[in-house]
Amino acid sequence: MEFEKKLQRLEEIVEKMEKGELPLDKTLKFFEEGMKLLDELKKYLSKAEIRIQGLIKEGGEKLKTDEYRELSGELEEQD
Repeated sequence: MEFEKKLQRLEEIVEKMEKGELPLDKTLKFFEEGMKLLDELKKYLSKAEIRIQGLIKEGGEKLKTDEYRELSGELEEQD
């Protein structure tokens, strides 16, 4: 199941549980399913955060490299 579908399902579970009209056994089943979905969503978000941090780092290094090349080119032109 993709992230958005899991999140939507979790929201549905929370909505049903917040009404407080479910029998205890049904509430426990929803709670278990919700906790499982929550764990999966956290893992997905953690992986996404790591990926974003890597992209930012790569982008920063690329900018530094490009800036160095620009400065090097300017220095060579001055000689």
